[in-house]
Amino acid sequence: MKVEVWSDFVCPFCYIGKKQLEKAIQDTGYFGQVEVELKSFLLDPTTLEDSDEYIYEHLSKKYGMPIDEVMKMTNSVVQRANEVGLQYNFDELKTANTLKAHRLSKWAYSKGKGIEFSERVFHAYFIEGKAIGKEDVLIKLAEEVGLESKEVEEILKSNRFSEEVEKDIQQAQIYGIQGVPFFVFENKYAISGAQPQELFEQTVKKVAEEKGLKPSLQMLGGDGDICSDGHCDI
Repeated sequence: MKVEVWSDFVCPFCYIGKKQLEKAIQDTGYFGQVEVELKSFLLDPTTLEDSDEYIYEHLSKKYGMPIDEVMKMTNSVVQRANEVGLQYNFDELKTANTLKAHRLSKWAYSKGKGIEFSERVFHAYFIEGKAIGKEDVLIKLAEEVGLESKEVEEILKSNRFSEEVEKDIQQAQIYGIQGVPFFVFENKYAISGAQPQELFEQTVKKVAEEKGLKPSLQMLGGDGDICSDGHCDI
């Protein structure tokens, strides 16, 4: 089963939705039978690469609201994140241009590390408050998931994988995607936004049934004492 997810690394609901999808796949028993690919979406391409503007300040300007009102507004998002096991830290968040992170994500997918790198970037931003628009931060994050820093530096100095990012953006326009996260299952079914967990599970089951997939066994309780290959572990 193929699931494509349009998202941006600075979108709080994208990380929440990613976790909901992963849990739905796990809970329905189809882990290992679903290929998830994150597609690029730029919420604000005009954000400066070296931005040091805190998110509260940015939202205050954007919506014309006092800082304390902005903080109250984000509390509901923090609570939503808590429900899927994420401890968001809005106090440390700053705005970030995510183009370079998306380009590196495309490269990471080509190296079989796309999911790991994307997860690391999301976690670095929302949990650790790292500046994911800055090259030194991205190099470090890539290293942490086993990617070569020299290759990362070469990509960042070039425009490599910009075309792949642009293709995702163009496809989003074709689909009529105006906000993220946006989930596309087998080019047939779509879910817009971080919806209730039940909807993700229902959709995974529906597509799996149509494709004739069977849920995998879910191991409970770990490994106990067993006998095998003619002997017993005593």
